[in-house]
Amino acid sequence: MNGTAPAPADLLLSGARIHTVDPALPEAEAMAVRDGRIVWLGADADAAAWAGPGTRVLDAAGRLVLPGFVDAHNHVRLGSDDACVQLAGARTLDEIHARVRTWHSAHPDAAWIEAEAFDYSAIPGGRMPTAADLDPATGDTPALVLSYDVHTAWLNTAALRALGVDRDHTDLPFGRAVTDPATGEPTGFVKDFAVKGLSRDGHRALRALGVPWASPDRQYGRLARSLDDAIRFGITTVVEPQNSLDDLALFTRARAEGRLRSRIVAALFHPRGTTDADLDAFEAAAGEHADDRFRVGPLKLYIDDVVEPRTAALLEPYAGCAHHRGDTFYPPEEFADLLARLDARGFQCFVHATGDRGIRTVLDAVAHARAVNGPRDARHQVVHVECLDPADTPRFAELGVVACMQPRHAAPDIAGPGQDWAENIGPDRWHKAWPLRDLSEAGAVLALSSDWNVAEMDPMVGIHAAVTRRPLAGGEPWTAGQTLTVTEAVEGYTRGSAYANFLEHERGTLTVGKLADFVVLSRDILRIAPEDIPGTVAETVVVGGEVVVGDGEAAAAGEAAAEAAGRPAGV
Repeated sequence: MNGTAPAPADLLLSGARIHTVDPALPEAEAMAVRDGRIVWLGADADAAAWAGPGTRVLDAAGRLVLPGFVDAHNHVRLGSDDACVQLAGARTLDEIHARVRTWHSAHPDAAWIEAEAFDYSAIPGGRMPTAADLDPATGDTPALVLSYDVHTAWLNTAALRALGVDRDHTDLPFGRAVTDPATGEPTGFVKDFAVKGLSRDGHRALRALGVPWASPDRQYGRLARSLDDAIRFGITTVVEPQNSLDDLALFTRARAEGRLRSRIVAALFHPRGTTDADLDAFEAAAGEHADDRFRVGPLKLYIDDVVEPRTAALLEPYAGCAHHRGDTFYPPEEFADLLARLDARGFQCFVHATGDRGIRTVLDAVAHARAVNGPRDARHQVVHVECLDPADTPRFAELGVVACMQPRHAAPDIAGPGQDWAENIGPDRWHKAWPLRDLSEAGAVLALSSDWNVAEMDPMVGIHAAVTRRPLAGGEPWTAGQTLTVTEAVEGYTRGSAYANFLEHERGTLTVGKLADFVVLSRDILRIAPEDIPGTVAETVVVGGEVVVGDGEAAAAGEAAAEAAGRPAGV
């Protein structure tokens, strides 16, 4: 028996197979909770000593219990929007047109047509979309279509007019309008939406221009729905990676209305042009929001964009290109100096980097910061790590950099042969794709996550992808040498993600003294066949000793899991 019981527990879990993710006590059968924290773990035979008249007793009936999942990169605030035309799964331009027309017929008086989750590969010929591609389905109603990764936007001709985009106005507050090289006219395709359109200034500009998607009520609706999904999936801590100071009010509203059942860590977006005064305001916000339910603090930066539209920064040219390697948002020396200044102020930085040159630029910047400021436990993160040169693999552990990765992105039905990611990188570089196994064996900390709404939020989907590198519906694996074991994947979604966010003393394992955040799963994912992991639901979810999802919500969680399994939506 681990410890004694000076007073009865508030909550007693028994009859469980508890996988603690704590090497000091890997398994237990029962757990006692008092005042929101774990006070005892041990055998069922000793559990009765912790029960009293006011103790709530949960019988797990032999089910697997895990620490609550810590989703290290989950855009709950961006979310998915029911008011948008849903384009996930539309594989051709004709299908996109059909879905837009169906929506428009049902909403003939809509001032805007807004859609989300279009797949680049749906556009014929491997090119990027144009206003002329969208006009036949939208007519004179302005239309804004977001890509599945929300890194680009697609406008029709009416939206170009409504938003004031013309050949003389292509550097927009919400992105960079692509122009036709022959005519100089904007094509209707807008790059850098994730960097500019999701910024404070970008959202304010879209709102001022009358785009409904950017309104506070629509933003809150997306957040509330995503928060409900997160807790049903057993995600007890969400790291929301990109917010402005304007957005924090959405979380405080959710908390006041009882929708913030998961704990939140909110990173603040640091776009180019962020001032020292802005950093002062960020520090003030971090001081104001610093409890275990809602914490503000890390900074989100970008060094490159994404592979699919060929805007990630690569060491060698894209497949089929003689020279184009993509660009970094900062010259390497400037970014190194910036990171060193932020590091000196004590900020932890989450840096989006997908291409091998982008990732190397970030690692070089961390090395520079350590040389200038001296080593510290900064836990800067490279987020995504999609295409990593093997020479840089050991540098993560050497520099104390966390690899924040999304296993589902590496599944062949999203990034494999025939998809834009794999075709743009080319077969000679496929060995660089999402190297989970190589990084793990090199000693890097893996913080696994969903990147909702780019991919499904459900951790079961992410764990399945990490373990199999197969499509969700079954099929052949891709880059199978980079798989993890189920135990390793679970650790990446719990202990690894908690460590990545300085939460390891409170969360990530089931350990006496830590917060009582845990899930009871419908299946034992550590023992079943990997192909049976998707569809597993969190039958009970406990946050701080409070049961926030019980049997009554298990069916809803199952329905949400089934819906999400077919809905990789759209940083």
